[in-house]
Amino acid sequence: MSSELKSLSKPAPPPREQQVSPAAKTPVQPEKQPAKSMWARLLRRLIFLTLGAGFMAVGLEIFLVPNRIIDGGITGISIMVSHATALPLGIFLTLFNLPFLFMGYKQIGKTFALSTLFAVLVMSLGTYLLHPVAPITIDPLLAAVFGGVILGIGVGLVIRSGGSLDGTEIVAILFSKRLPFSVGEIVMFINLFILGSAGFVFGWDRAMYSLIAYYLAFKLIDITIEGLDQSKSVWIISDRYKEIGDALTQRLGRGVTYLDGEGAYTGDSKKVIFTVITRLEEAKLKTIVEDWDSQAFLAVGNIHDVKGGRFKKKDIH
Repeated sequence: MSSELKSLSKPAPPPREQQVSPAAKTPVQPEKQPAKSMWARLLRRLIFLTLGAGFMAVGLEIFLVPNRIIDGGITGISIMVSHATALPLGIFLTLFNLPFLFMGYKQIGKTFALSTLFAVLVMSLGTYLLHPVAPITIDPLLAAVFGGVILGIGVGLVIRSGGSLDGTEIVAILFSKRLPFSVGEIVMFINLFILGSAGFVFGWDRAMYSLIAYYLAFKLIDITIEGLDQSKSVWIISDRYKEIGDALTQRLGRGVTYLDGEGAYTGDSKKVIFTVITRLEEAKLKTIVEDWDSQAFLAVGNIHDVKGGRFKKKDIH
């Protein structure tokens, strides 16, 4: 009996270290996409970025700016500064967005920053080329309605292509981590302040027309990108769930959760990846998933708001 107690009191020997083969340490590479497919995807992105930025330039120079109506965000500030200095609008659209390109690079990634830079440059060039063109209408209500619709379509196309035309959303994402407000609430507050400032620059009637244009643009963005909420829930089912999860963490800076699932028809056990992203990150997430498993099941849903948990992301380089 005493010998048994002594044997039980002895600490268990430490487990042996498992030998890992060199092949197991080698990271698995994603499925290589055909060069033709990659170039086609890049060309498609450039076309839609150009179209979106072009729509934005038309909405500004053909409808809003000649009628002293502004948009929200950096664009609205650029219009007011351009009016006060008599310098071309495109100069300020580029200069004021440059600081936010760096923020976007740190928060969302290189692809987003380059797409945004390309779209902003096309928009700025478009406003310069269209500035001498006479406006289609001098009726402020018609200008606000059609200008807002065209702006909304343009911004929506750019966001769907993985870019942005305004740095306000990037600022809102940063501030939302430190303030008890959602991204949408911060964007709304910033834009109301900017649109209210238009009353001192162009008159209060133009400020009210600007609100109409902003509201319509807001709604058209929603329609164009099929969901305006900044946060989106993502569900991914793939046999390569580990590689996709690691890629989302490393390239997108987002944490992921693995859930256990079972196919109702086959009875096979499945791993489900769940994560929450911003709508500006949706295009890059889809690209990451497609690179690893083009046949993966992917579902994206809108979320009104996200609080608590670990909805913070790491800086990516």
